[in-house]
Amino acid sequence: MEHFVFTHNVKVAIVLLYAFVFLLFGIVKIAQIATKKDLDNIWIRVKSFFFICLFFTAAFCFNKIVAFLFLMLISYLCLKEFFSLIPTRKTDRKVLWWAYLSIPASYYIVYIQWATLFYLFIPLYMFILISVRMVMSSNTEGFLKNLAVIQYGLMTTVYALGYLGMIAVVPMQYNPKGGCLGLLFYILVLTVANDFIQMFCGKALGKHKIIPKVSPNKTWEGFIGGVIGTTILSVVMAYFLTPFTLLQSVFGGAVLAIFGFFGDVTMSAIKRDLGVKDTSTLIPGHGGILDRLDSLLFTAPLFFHYFAYLNSIVFARG
Repeated sequence: MEHFVFTHNVKVAIVLLYAFVFLLFGIVKIAQIATKKDLDNIWIRVKSFFFICLFFTAAFCFNKIVAFLFLMLISYLCLKEFFSLIPTRKTDRKVLWWAYLSIPASYYIVYIQWATLFYLFIPLYMFILISVRMVMSSNTEGFLKNLAVIQYGLMTTVYALGYLGMIAVVPMQYNPKGGCLGLLFYILVLTVANDFIQMFCGKALGKHKIIPKVSPNKTWEGFIGGVIGTTILSVVMAYFLTPFTLLQSVFGGAVLAIFGFFGDVTMSAIKRDLGVKDTSTLIPGHGGILDRLDSLLFTAPLFFHYFAYLNSIVFARG
């Protein structure tokens, strides 16, 4: 079985990551005492950051099969949470099985590096198959709405998150400093760190609401602080883990911060529309997995295509 290559830079980065997480625990505690503000939400985010790092590190320490099973589990849980939020017709229950079956199929396609088929599988072939299955149920009431809901669920929780798998199969030759693990480390840490920095800056400095009707706690100060902080972190991490130039790492960090924000508020808009606070109660005190990974729905595909464009990546099966 094929194992991941842990370069020296990746090993050092993992050690520094865990040291930084424990430092964050201390910083948040000190800030809470000094400012006398309620920073419990930030404390929860730091704990989420820690557990996300722990689970991902453990999964990728074995081999690629274990890692892909782990990614499949994440997509399954996220898709399950999404469908649990949306009222569906009884006639669509069998259609949902098709949606769940697309998860192993999609990740298998990624595992064998059939990039072209991955790009088309969910947006084209699953769209066609689900449309056909729904038509066969002969129920036209709410047809378009339910078709759109199922397709959006697949596009986000399976297709978008599937780009983590695409990053995991990037050949070593394109990133000698860190390999595919360095790229995964880069995108995951930046996405989660951006979420934390925006919240911390918003709590400490936030006064001007950015989109109060969608997410009342989001502020311009938090957003700008997140973009600046994430961009700085991107420059530092890119130097050790990626082949990016300074300009490429600045641009990449800023784009990830901006669209990580929009991934977060898009899920907030969905939850507000449905009248729910969290996607599930799977993680006590944290909500659901989809709550914690909503930013990745936007950042994972963007980062992969950004890296692929800059490096002209060619996969084994195109």
